[in-house]
Amino acid sequence: MLQCDQYLTPSSLGEALQLLSQAPAGSRLLAGGTDTLPWARQGRAGDVSGDVHIPHVIDVSGISELLGYAIDGGRVRMGAMLTIQQFLEDPVLLKHLPMMPYCAIWFADDQIRRQATLVGNLVNASPAADGAPPMLALNATVEIASLIDGIQQRRRVALGEFLVGPGRTALLPGDIVTAIECDSAAGYGGAFEKVGHRRSLVISVACATCCVKPSADGRHFADVRLALGGIGPVPVRLYDVEDFLRGKPISSDVITKAAAMPVDRVASRTRREYRRDVVRGFTERALIDALADCGTSITEPARGTADG
Repeated sequence: MLQCDQYLTPSSLGEALQLLSQAPAGSRLLAGGTDTLPWARQGRAGDVSGDVHIPHVIDVSGISELLGYAIDGGRVRMGAMLTIQQFLEDPVLLKHLPMMPYCAIWFADDQIRRQATLVGNLVNASPAADGAPPMLALNATVEIASLIDGIQQRRRVALGEFLVGPGRTALLPGDIVTAIECDSAAGYGGAFEKVGHRRSLVISVACATCCVKPSADGRHFADVRLALGGIGPVPVRLYDVEDFLRGKPISSDVITKAAAMPVDRVASRTRREYRRDVVRGFTERALIDALADCGTSITEPARGTADG
């Protein structure tokens, strides 16, 4: 059973920060709330029985400044209350974040997607969090608010530095994540691949994301963004694969070589060989699907030519 002494509903960020600064140890912020009961029931709250007591629950879902998004200077700023479902329905988000609809469709079911937030998915810091690889691939930063000597302050932390390990982030006591900001990928094709123990409401064993921008003539990779999740304690950006692909011909041979490069990145303690096979296949398929998403075809090698 999950119990709390006080359920608080601040109407502004300043009020939420004040309540959090005064809250007893063990109090918890709540946004979409979709992970709160699983957090308690699965023993992540520290009690394997599922009986969890929280002094104060501070529900930030009614704070208007945490809603919505904005596009400015090639960056997309998404408020902490932006839900996963919006990536399937909002045409502006579809344009600027083309991999996120493919990510969102894998994310639980309609009811959960309408409550669950992207920021909440990142703050949980699961190694298999669906939202982390796409945001990492787009150079995301996390905007954090806190009170310092009673004055509201904000700082930004790169997502790769924010995610410290399984269930661990760079958040300090009294911090509230207010937004996630990332590059716009307008004009790119997007893809997201995922596998888990079951198809319905699946939790990732591994996942991959890709954004591809072809050259003007559609024959070469102008830009590529790639990231993997579920293969280690934190998601991994494939900078070396991106560098290898930029400027290369869009061909099956090149994609096959690129897909083999990240196989040794698998650092999970379980099912390593399986994950290595998945990484190779997912990297290849993510590239192919992202190219298809922007209407670009893949060139096959001429018959009789030798590789290398």
